[in-house]
Amino acid sequence: MEIDYSHIKVIGFDADDTLWVNETYFREAEEEVGKLLSHYETPNKIDQELYKMELKNLGTYGYGVKGFVLSMIELAVELSNGKVSNSIISDILNIGKRMLNKPIELLEGVEEVLKTLSKDYRLILATKGDLLDQERKLEKSGLIDYFHHIEVLSEKQEYNYSRLLKHLDIKPSEFLMVGNSLKSDILPLINIGSEAIHVPFHTTWQHEKVSENETNGVDYKTVYSLLEILKFFKNN
Repeated sequence: MEIDYSHIKVIGFDADDTLWVNETYFREAEEEVGKLLSHYETPNKIDQELYKMELKNLGTYGYGVKGFVLSMIELAVELSNGKVSNSIISDILNIGKRMLNKPIELLEGVEEVLKTLSKDYRLILATKGDLLDQERKLEKSGLIDYFHHIEVLSEKQEYNYSRLLKHLDIKPSEFLMVGNSLKSDILPLINIGSEAIHVPFHTTWQHEKVSENETNGVDYKTVYSLLEILKFFKNN
C-alpha cells in the first residue's frame, strides 16, 4: 500500500544513532570498565550491575555520558566495598572524556536527506541527553542550519512530545518523527496521533527495547537506511 504523507508539514529527527553514531561508544566503554573491574566481578555481572545502576540514577543524572560515568564510578565503589583505587577512578573518568571527545560520525545519507527535505518541510531536532554534550555534537556535525528548532528533552514520552508540538504550534496530525528507538521515537508519536518512521541502528541500549506485544498493530514504517525515506516524499 502506498504511503501518503501529503498532510505532513513538519518532520522531526532524533539525533543519536539516527543522524550520527552514539550507542557504539557506550558498548565500547562498558567493555573497558568490565576489564578495569574484573578483579571484583565477571564482565557479564559487571555489565548487568552497571545497567541496574544506570536505571537507578536516571532520575538524578538523566541521560548522556556524564551520568554514565558517574554510574560507572558508583559501581566501582560498590563492587570494591569502597576499596577501588584512585587509578581505576581516574581511568573511568578518562573513558568518559574520550567518549565526549569522539569525532562525529554521520550515518549514511544524513546530509542528503536533511538538505532535500529542508526545501519543503520544517525540520526539527528532538533528542534527549545532556544539553551541553548534544549541543557540542550538533555544532560539530555541521547539520545545525537544516533545523528550524532544536529541543533536548529530559524524556521522550507522550507528554514531552505533546508539550513540544503545542509550544511550536504544530498539529500532531501534521508531524512526522524519524528515529532509531521504537520506545522513544515511534510509539509515543503514534499514540498522540502523529506519524513515525523507524530507522533501526545495529545496537540498542537495553532500556530502549520494546516487546513485540507493544508494537503489534501499531501503524509505522520501518526503513533500514535514512536515504529510503526520500521515496515517501518525492510526489508530495
